Amino acid sequence: MLYFTRWKALAIILTALVVCLCAVPNFFPEARVKTWPAWAQRRLVLGLDLQGGSYLLLEVDSNYIKKEKLDAVRDDVRRVLREAKIGYTGLNARNDAVEVRISRENEVQTALSKLRELSQPLGGLLGSNGQRSLEVSDAGNGLIRLTVPQAAITERIRQTIEQSIQIVERRVNQLGTVEPVIQRQGNDRILVQVPGLQDPTRLKELLGRTAKMEFRMVDESVSPDAAAQGTIPPDDELLSEVNGPKLVIKKQVLVSGGDLSDAQTGFDQRTGEPVVNFKFNSAGARKFAQATTENVGQRFAIVLDNQVISAPVIREPIIGGQGQISGSFTVQSANDLAILLRAGALPAPLTVIEERTVGPGLGQDSIEKGELAAYVGSIMVVVFMLLTYRLFGLFANIAVSINVAMIFGVLSLLNATLTLPGIAGIVLTVGIAVDSNVLIYERIREEIRGGRNAISAIDAGFKRALATILDSNITTFIAAAVLFYIGTGPVRGFAVTLGIGILTTVFTAFTLTRLIVAWWVRWKRPQSVPI
Repeated sequence: MLYFTRWKALAIILTALVVCLCAVPNFFPEARVKTWPAWAQRRLVLGLDLQGGSYLLLEVDSNYIKKEKLDAVRDDVRRVLREAKIGYTGLNARNDAVEVRISRENEVQTALSKLRELSQPLGGLLGSNGQRSLEVSDAGNGLIRLTVPQAAITERIRQTIEQSIQIVERRVNQLGTVEPVIQRQGNDRILVQVPGLQDPTRLKELLGRTAKMEFRMVDESVSPDAAAQGTIPPDDELLSEVNGPKLVIKKQVLVSGGDLSDAQTGFDQRTGEPVVNFKFNSAGARKFAQATTENVGQRFAIVLDNQVISAPVIREPIIGGQGQISGSFTVQSANDLAILLRAGALPAPLTVIEERTVGPGLGQDSIEKGELAAYVGSIMVVVFMLLTYRLFGLFANIAVSINVAMIFGVLSLLNATLTLPGIAGIVLTVGIAVDSNVLIYERIREEIRGGRNAISAIDAGFKRALATILDSNITTFIAAAVLFYIGTGPVRGFAVTLGIGILTTVFTAFTLTRLIVAWWVRWKRPQSVPI
């Protein structure tokens, strides 16, 4: 156990040195680090509790999801019955079901057969229980009822949350913030933490908007005044224009915002006002070209979240797949709209149900107290090891110092976010690292009391303590892994530092400390162990 080849010793030293050097960027100002090569700019990021920032808890609108699901089922029923040329009346959504009455009794079974094709097995674990997305039943007298079960709503909410997290993350990243934390919380909530952002107003505006963009035609055959009094065709709706009158807009969507490939801010060459330039993907460009070709001379509306932001007249076909949105924008509002369009529309509205702002003063206080706790704890451990194990205690303290430096190096390499619980995990790791050395040294003492000579006792102490140390560290690592996968926020920060600390502890205890002791044995050839 005490013999190291030259190459093995060199590999241990280089590994420890390289990992420790990864922590060096944390000791320099961020502005200076940005002038270094990209591979050398990795450093720790302080979490919300250390540098301050904004905390938002968002909740998805489950009623909107249910309504959207029922509307989709109603549209599917209309499409299926029309394709099958089956007459029907009274198609409407009510509570958790869609009902339709078949006009001719001899077509009821055919309609049931066609509509049951809309019901699909639910994915995942629910699918193994035989549950389906729709329950189609004959209610008698030609009435067919399509019920959406709660399991299907729950599955749809889960999918909505997963999609919303990706969109929220893209929107937050567009703000240029550092290492935001965006994760699911519970069944229908999303937690957003943005370190360094002291004013969450703009963040709330970005995340609170669905940003569902649609391109539709203006129905100029219907007067807005008549529509306001209730005289409006079923395929139209009355929408407000930004800083303008209400317009009657057709419900048919010519092109959706999902067909946009890019959106950037710019300035109108004629007026100098801020505008948003957008570009469609190939499918969107084709649909937009067809829509503008067929409706030259008519107005089309750009609708964002059920509000008309622009309604220009189509002067000529637009076949390049590009366009421009204007509408009394400021520079910031134009930039925010471009961010929303690039990130994509949320599948359902999100409501801010909790908001907190952590000031930098509170974060600084946390840093100072965390540092104080780390210093006091480390000094007490160092003094204890020196008084108890003397020279070998010094070896252990050197290994523990390198161990802590390696933890910061690994965290910096991962661009990890350091939180106050993370600092607690590092302090705990110091205790775990010392505990490994205590087990080794106590084993050496037992071997000496058993009659072994100095070198034999040291070798046997390292060899026989290995199994015990591995067992204790593996069980602690398993606990850290469980905390990471099940926990959220600060709990995960604690688990990350603890898990990394366990790995570096095993490395330093059984390679670095052993290497230092082996060098001392070769140099001194001791007859007794100063322990």
